[in-house]
Amino acid sequence: MTVNADKPDRWKADIAASVDYFNRWFIAFAPETFRSTRVTTTGHVKRALHVTDDLRRLDVTTLRSNPGILPTLRMCTAPPLAVDRLVGLAGVGKNLIERMEQGKLPGKTTSADLDRALTKICDILSQLLDRDIFPWLVNGTAPDDRERDRSATIIADRLCSAVANPIIRNAQEQRQLTLIGTYLDQLGYRKQPHPSDKPITEMEAGTYTFHLNILVGTAHKVNVPIDVVVQPEQLRKDRLPILIEAKSAGDFTNTNKRRKEEATKVHQLRETFGRSVTFVLFLCGYFGSDYLGYVAAEGIDWVWEHRIDDLKQLGL
Repeated sequence: MTVNADKPDRWKADIAASVDYFNRWFIAFAPETFRSTRVTTTGHVKRALHVTDDLRRLDVTTLRSNPGILPTLRMCTAPPLAVDRLVGLAGVGKNLIERMEQGKLPGKTTSADLDRALTKICDILSQLLDRDIFPWLVNGTAPDDRERDRSATIIADRLCSAVANPIIRNAQEQRQLTLIGTYLDQLGYRKQPHPSDKPITEMEAGTYTFHLNILVGTAHKVNVPIDVVVQPEQLRKDRLPILIEAKSAGDFTNTNKRRKEEATKVHQLRETFGRSVTFVLFLCGYFGSDYLGYVAAEGIDWVWEHRIDDLKQLGL
């Protein structure tokens, strides 16, 4: 039975309801997240200013000792630099930049090669520093506390969206999984881990688990992560469980960029288990008609979070 994919007459109302549902959660959750993130991020910025002598000492020694300040330094330029842009401008390996973003240095690079790469990074950053934000670099004077605080706040604001958005995304995913788990518990299901070395057809009836890797493929086998796997109390003939992917989105653009991910995943599952496999999306937020039309054309169904009772139509 198809739950929503074959009912386009309901899509418009469901899209509006889903957007409202997400926005209510975001308004309740996001302000505190951004506030706490901003406090933490401002501290990181002030530390970067301290170790670089307020950006007047951008050199190899400083970056060697403090590779983790690179994300802050990228935001201190005009315009702020994305990782790939810095890689291209400095002409250094992406692995070096990514390791520094994690607060580390590559272990296999020779000292001389590392110094050359760090010199290039320092040169680009020094050339592009936003002197409107750091006026003391023009004046040749040391900043006072008020100037430093103002500059740190501006850079923290630049960093906050990049830092806070993954936090919000992870919190939303966890909230969705908790909601599904509570709903299944109320239906009498038990949360029970399933051994990854056992076929999913051997999953015990009336149980569910989160984040299960399922082996797919014939010649080339890969693990496909599934957010929620539920084995109905009344087993299907093929004994395949129901596979649910929790998805949320705070804008329409990103959903269209990522929609091929679900298509790839369902194709892999069908090649391995046949077309009878039940794979559905659990949606909350900004999923427009373009996105829904695309996944429906790929044979993917979905359940809206604001109508969670539709899960029963899957045979639970």
